[in-house]
Amino acid sequence: MFRKMKGSRDMTEKRVLIFAGGNMNPVFLEEIRQNDLVIGADRGALFLVEHGIHPHISVGDFDSITPEELEKVKCASGKIITCDPINKDLTDTELAYVTAMDNEATEIIMMGVTGSRMDHTLANIQIMLRGLQHQVQSAIYDTHNYITLTGSTITIQERGFTYASLVPLTPEVTGITLEGFMYPLDNATLRMGQSLGISNRLIGQEGTIRIESGLLLIIQSRD
Repeated sequence: MFRKMKGSRDMTEKRVLIFAGGNMNPVFLEEIRQNDLVIGADRGALFLVEHGIHPHISVGDFDSITPEELEKVKCASGKIITCDPINKDLTDTELAYVTAMDNEATEIIMMGVTGSRMDHTLANIQIMLRGLQHQVQSAIYDTHNYITLTGSTITIQERGFTYASLVPLTPEVTGITLEGFMYPLDNATLRMGQSLGISNRLIGQEGTIRIESGLLLIIQSRD
């Protein structure tokens, strides 16, 4: 089904990739692996189809593509889930995320969910909390950033990014301990409005972050 793919994954895991209509780059297609479930959200579905990828599921109101383009998406998709462009409660990305959860995802990676609309970007960052509440690890991947969220312990990979910043998503995050970072922390506390966690770096291929309470965004970035 896929034009590009990496090695397959353990079948006990179910990784879902969401391609939405924000800033996209063909390099994102290299993330697709054989056993991944691929979901296209609105214009993200068209992006996949135009690059020779057949989404397992395409969702959205499809108000950002033409009727002819929508027909292409319908023909190339395994399943279509549509909603009214006016009377809807979910954004296209949230609909895709809910669909991923309904398909028993164990990991969700979202691409094309950042861009010029800061309201959409912030909402998409916060949607990762829904996955965390169900023990589903989520990430946002764009050209300059790889964003994850933890409420306990997480190991991050270097992935070619220069920096690894820690940003509280709750007023306070306590018991922060870092291993494998240039600037280590031991049982530290970060509060909203502080910049202590900005622009750290991994010293190897991976690093581990442990926290005792709160929610912590990890933003790996490059200029």
